[in-house]
Amino acid sequence: MTRPAAVAMAVAVALVPAAPASAVQPDEVLADPVLEARAREISGELRCLVCRNESIDESNAPLARDLRLLVRERLVAGDSDAEALAYIVERYGEYVLLRPTLGGANLLLWIAGPLMLIAGGAVAFTYVRRRRSAEDTAAPLTADERKRLDEILRS
Repeated sequence: MTRPAAVAMAVAVALVPAAPASAVQPDEVLADPVLEARAREISGELRCLVCRNESIDESNAPLARDLRLLVRERLVAGDSDAEALAYIVERYGEYVLLRPTLGGANLLLWIAGPLMLIAGGAVAFTYVRRRRSAEDTAAPLTADERKRLDEILRS
Protein backbone atom coordinates (compact mmCIF):
# COMPACT_ATOMS: atom_id res chain seq x y z
CA MET A 1 0.00 0.00 0.00
CA THR A 2 1.35 3.42 -0.94
CA ARG A 3 1.78 6.13 1.60
CA PRO A 4 -1.04 8.41 0.27
CA ALA A 5 -3.42 5.45 0.26
CA ALA A 6 -2.45 4.61 3.85
CA VAL A 7 -3.02 8.23 4.92
CA ALA A 8 -6.40 8.30 3.16
CA MET A 9 -7.39 5.05 4.85
CA ALA A 10 -6.33 6.37 8.28
CA VAL A 11 -8.33 9.57 7.78
CA ALA A 12 -11.40 7.62 6.66
CA VAL A 13 -11.20 5.32 9.69
CA ALA A 14 -10.74 8.31 12.01
CA LEU A 15 -13.81 10.08 10.60
CA VAL A 16 -16.19 7.13 10.82
CA PRO A 17 -17.09 7.77 14.48
CA ALA A 18 -17.78 11.43 13.63
CA ALA A 19 -20.53 10.51 11.18
CA PRO A 20 -24.04 10.95 12.59
CA ALA A 21 -25.55 7.66 13.62
CA SER A 22 -29.21 6.86 13.35
CA ALA A 23 -30.80 5.42 16.46
CA VAL A 24 -33.90 4.17 14.65
CA GLN A 25 -34.48 0.54 15.58
CA PRO A 26 -35.47 -2.00 12.91
CA ASP A 27 -38.88 -2.52 14.54
CA GLU A 28 -39.64 1.21 14.16
CA VAL A 29 -39.09 1.35 10.40
CA LEU A 30 -42.26 1.69 8.36
CA ALA A 31 -42.92 -0.71 5.48
CA ASP A 32 -43.73 2.15 3.10
CA PRO A 33 -40.42 3.79 2.07
CA VAL A 34 -42.14 7.10 1.28
CA LEU A 35 -43.70 7.30 4.76
CA GLU A 36 -40.40 6.24 6.32
CA ALA A 37 -38.55 9.02 4.46
CA ARG A 38 -41.13 11.54 5.70
CA ALA A 39 -40.81 10.20 9.25
CA ARG A 40 -37.02 10.53 9.09
CA GLU A 41 -37.30 14.10 7.84
CA ILE A 42 -39.68 15.06 10.65
CA SER A 43 -37.57 13.21 13.24
CA GLY A 44 -34.54 15.21 12.13
CA GLU A 45 -36.37 18.43 13.06
CA LEU A 46 -37.35 17.32 16.58
CA ARG A 47 -35.11 17.67 19.64
CA CYS A 48 -34.61 14.82 22.06
CA LEU A 49 -35.86 16.21 25.36
CA VAL A 50 -33.37 14.04 27.25
CA CYS A 51 -30.23 14.65 25.15
CA ARG A 52 -31.05 18.34 24.42
CA ASN A 53 -28.98 18.95 21.30
CA GLU A 54 -29.63 15.75 19.39
CA SER A 55 -32.51 15.03 17.11
CA ILE A 56 -34.79 12.18 18.07
CA ASP A 57 -33.48 10.38 14.99
CA GLU A 58 -29.96 10.33 16.51
CA SER A 59 -30.86 9.70 20.15
CA ASN A 60 -31.07 6.32 21.88
CA ALA A 61 -33.10 7.68 24.81
CA PRO A 62 -36.42 5.91 25.48
CA LEU A 63 -38.32 9.20 25.15
CA ALA A 64 -36.77 9.77 21.71
CA ARG A 65 -37.96 6.29 20.69
CA ASP A 66 -41.47 7.13 21.91
CA LEU A 67 -41.42 10.36 19.89
CA ARG A 68 -40.20 8.53 16.76
CA LEU A 69 -43.04 6.01 17.15
CA LEU A 70 -45.54 8.84 17.70
CA VAL A 71 -44.40 10.58 14.50
CA ARG A 72 -44.81 7.33 12.57
CA GLU A 73 -48.26 6.74 14.10
CA ARG A 74 -49.40 10.19 13.00
CA LEU A 75 -48.10 9.64 9.45
CA VAL A 76 -49.76 6.21 9.18
CA ALA A 77 -53.00 7.83 10.44
CA GLY A 78 -52.86 10.14 7.42
CA ASP A 79 -51.45 13.35 8.90
CA SER A 80 -49.38 15.60 6.66
CA ASP A 81 -45.82 16.47 7.74
CA ALA A 82 -47.02 19.83 9.07
CA GLU A 83 -49.92 18.25 10.98
CA ALA A 84 -47.68 15.60 12.57
CA LEU A 85 -45.14 18.25 13.57
CA ALA A 86 -47.89 20.51 14.93
CA TYR A 87 -49.29 17.61 16.98
CA ILE A 88 -45.90 16.93 18.58
CA VAL A 89 -45.31 20.65 19.26
CA GLU A 90 -48.79 21.02 20.78
CA ARG A 91 -48.16 18.05 23.05
CA TYR A 92 -44.54 18.77 24.09
CA GLY A 93 -44.15 22.50 23.51
CA GLU A 94 -42.05 24.47 21.06
CA TYR A 95 -38.85 23.46 22.87
CA VAL A 96 -39.06 20.14 21.04
CA LEU A 97 -38.16 21.90 17.76
CA LEU A 98 -34.45 21.94 16.91
CA ARG A 99 -35.05 25.14 14.92
CA PRO A 100 -37.62 27.20 16.85
CA THR A 101 -39.96 29.54 15.05
CA LEU A 102 -39.25 33.24 14.77
CA GLY A 103 -42.47 34.51 16.29
CA GLY A 104 -44.26 35.13 19.56
CA ALA A 105 -42.14 34.85 22.69
CA ASN A 106 -39.22 33.50 20.64
CA LEU A 107 -39.02 36.80 18.77
CA LEU A 108 -38.18 38.50 22.05
CA LEU A 109 -35.37 36.00 22.64
CA TRP A 110 -33.98 36.45 19.12
CA ILE A 111 -33.99 40.24 19.42
CA ALA A 112 -32.83 40.51 23.07
CA GLY A 113 -29.14 39.80 22.35
CA PRO A 114 -28.59 42.50 19.73
CA LEU A 115 -30.70 44.98 21.72
CA MET A 116 -28.58 44.38 24.84
CA LEU A 117 -25.42 44.91 22.79
CA ILE A 118 -26.75 48.19 21.39
CA ALA A 119 -27.90 49.35 24.85
CA GLY A 120 -24.50 48.49 26.35
CA GLY A 121 -22.74 50.42 23.59
CA ALA A 122 -24.99 53.43 24.19
CA VAL A 123 -24.27 53.36 27.93
CA ALA A 124 -20.51 53.09 27.31
CA PHE A 125 -20.62 55.93 24.74
CA THR A 126 -22.58 58.18 27.14
CA TYR A 127 -20.19 57.41 30.01
CA VAL A 128 -17.10 58.24 27.95
CA ARG A 129 -18.64 61.46 26.61
CA ARG A 130 -19.64 62.70 30.04
CA ARG A 131 -16.24 61.85 31.44
CA ARG A 132 -14.49 63.78 28.68
CA SER A 133 -16.76 66.79 29.11
CA ALA A 134 -16.10 66.76 32.88
CA GLU A 135 -12.36 66.80 32.20
CA ASP A 136 -12.75 69.70 29.75
CA THR A 137 -14.70 71.83 32.23
CA ALA A 138 -12.19 71.40 35.09
CA ALA A 139 -10.93 74.75 36.40
CA PRO A 140 -7.28 75.54 35.57
CA LEU A 141 -4.73 75.46 38.39
CA THR A 142 -4.05 78.63 40.31
CA ALA A 143 -0.49 79.95 40.62
CA ASP A 144 -0.17 78.51 44.15
CA GLU A 145 -1.47 75.13 43.02
CA ARG A 146 0.89 75.09 40.04
CA LYS A 147 3.86 75.94 42.32
CA ARG A 148 2.91 73.18 44.78
CA LEU A 149 2.54 70.66 41.94
CA ASP A 150 5.97 71.54 40.57
CA GLU A 151 7.50 71.02 44.04
CA ILE A 152 5.87 67.62 44.35
CA LEU A 153 7.01 66.52 40.90
CA ARG A 154 10.64 67.59 41.55
CA SER A 155 11.00 65.69 44.81
